[in-house]
Amino acid sequence: MPKEARPVILVTGGAGYIGSHACKVLAQNGYFPVTYDNLSTGWAEAVKFGPLVIGDLLDTAALDAVFAEYQPRGVMHFAALSQVGEATRDPGLYWRNNLGGSLNLVEAMLKAGCRDIVFSSTCATYGDQDGVVLTEESAQRPLNAYGASKLAVEGVLRDFGRSDGLNAVIFRYFNVAGADPDAEIGEWHQPETHLIPAMIEAVAGAREALVIHGKDYPTHDGTCIRDYVHVMDLVDAHLRGLRWLEDGRGSRVFNLGTGVGFSVEEVIRNCRAGTGRRVPHEFGPRRAGDAASLVSGSQRAQDELGWIAQRSSLKVMIEDAWRWYQTGGYLKQLSERKAEG
Repeated sequence: MPKEARPVILVTGGAGYIGSHACKVLAQNGYFPVTYDNLSTGWAEAVKFGPLVIGDLLDTAALDAVFAEYQPRGVMHFAALSQVGEATRDPGLYWRNNLGGSLNLVEAMLKAGCRDIVFSSTCATYGDQDGVVLTEESAQRPLNAYGASKLAVEGVLRDFGRSDGLNAVIFRYFNVAGADPDAEIGEWHQPETHLIPAMIEAVAGAREALVIHGKDYPTHDGTCIRDYVHVMDLVDAHLRGLRWLEDGRGSRVFNLGTGVGFSVEEVIRNCRAGTGRRVPHEFGPRRAGDAASLVSGSQRAQDELGWIAQRSSLKVMIEDAWRWYQTGGYLKQLSERKAEG
């Protein structure tokens, strides 16, 4: 089907983990996803479901050009730096990239007459609120420049909603895991900092051991607790958010999680059960800016979007990630990167 026959959605960060899965779901549902990515953390190999435009959100001329060429109906905005440790060491980098780039994107949208955006925010805007199941009304007290810059973008979207009629669905989500069940795409970062793929690397011998950052948190076993959501459930919510905007229902904020938290040690035990292999691991110091516990309530998304986290058990997320690893997609990328570096 020619691109003109399908509604075009610009996907910033579409070469990354979540963005590439979103592109697949968009293409399956009658949209034409156009990836806009500078490839600083994403991979061109992950762009399989529409064209790739290599560009940076800080390049306003390139943004104007992609809007002029493709005339997207809406935007899914995933592009951002997201490493907590790096954000703590170099906050200026995060403010320039995440906030400055998002402001450029919004202004380019409005200049082109595009007013619908689905924004990838984060539970990190809430900060450390142990023992509390977070809702969209919970206080937002970010601990680092990553969470603070995402919170600032939320403010930008609200302000431009009031001044220019921008419509934004904002998703604050928790730890994303798993992979495409077809193993066509998966999670790949270099270096890998996310828990489940890092565990799988350790299981497979691609790293000597998984390092657990801290064992003295105020949790039942001393390790951090997080709420994990499957990447396919997450992008299903983004599709529902896009349709919410297309139906003219206006701006809205949604949390995405399961309401159940698992400690790092609990995830390790599940990984061993899911792969049949021991996870070699060791303890290291805490990472600055890490909250002890983050667990989401997602009742609003269930009630208003009809969203259900269907694949978000630890068992399924680990099995899907392990399948992606074993099919060779992950190993192929790993060998190519080693050859290049």
